[in-house]
Amino acid sequence: MTDLTGRVALVTGGTRGIGLATVRALVDAGATVVLTGRDESRAKEAAASAGAAAGLALDVTDAKAVSSLVRSVAKEHGKLDVVVANAGIMEDALLGMIKEDVVDTTLSTNVAGTLHTVQAAARAMMRKKTGAIVVLASIVGEYGSAGQTVYAASKAAVANIAKSAAKELGRSGIRVNAVAPGVIETDLTAGLSEDAKAENTGKTPLGRLGRAEDVANAIRFLVSDEASFITGQVLGVDGGLVL
Repeated sequence: MTDLTGRVALVTGGTRGIGLATVRALVDAGATVVLTGRDESRAKEAAASAGAAAGLALDVTDAKAVSSLVRSVAKEHGKLDVVVANAGIMEDALLGMIKEDVVDTTLSTNVAGTLHTVQAAARAMMRKKTGAIVVLASIVGEYGSAGQTVYAASKAAVANIAKSAAKELGRSGIRVNAVAPGVIETDLTAGLSEDAKAENTGKTPLGRLGRAEDVANAIRFLVSDEASFITGQVLGVDGGLVL
């Protein structure tokens, strides 16, 4: 199994779903992990359940708060090796029914929030000229999806944050990649009908929906030394759904 002993990691949106599975995967690999969530009590509970070093409250749309928290984590632990920008939201609506507040909230959380996190992580990592950042994109960001125009736009932006940041930060020893999950069984997809789940399962060559752990394992690989020559990539974790 990937060995991350001695690494210090930060996972935003780490209280549930893919985020929490990622925290557990990194902890299991030996990393010291700090997770964040919007609700402090929930973040602390998640940290305790996953064996993380701390669970902290964070609104990723607040650039100053993100910068302050990242600096604090790096200072407390002496460094910051890994950052997973997982915090995000999804609210579906047909094109003619999209509300302005949904646009604002989705873009500020998924796009600006990811950008704030990557910026802060890069500043902390540049001191030691090493580090690995993973952001959460989606297959929807590349291929689109009816009823998910805003979400798809936000995730396309996230994928390109990874690509552009990778080009900029590579000479500083910092790798930046994205994972693009398919249909994963989490709270975000809990509202799917059984018919919709069956349809997606039928379209997936591996014959099942994804699990949060499937994505977490891919993230664990990307932040490890085994992926030391991989940067600027968007890794699909979708069971072949988009083939």
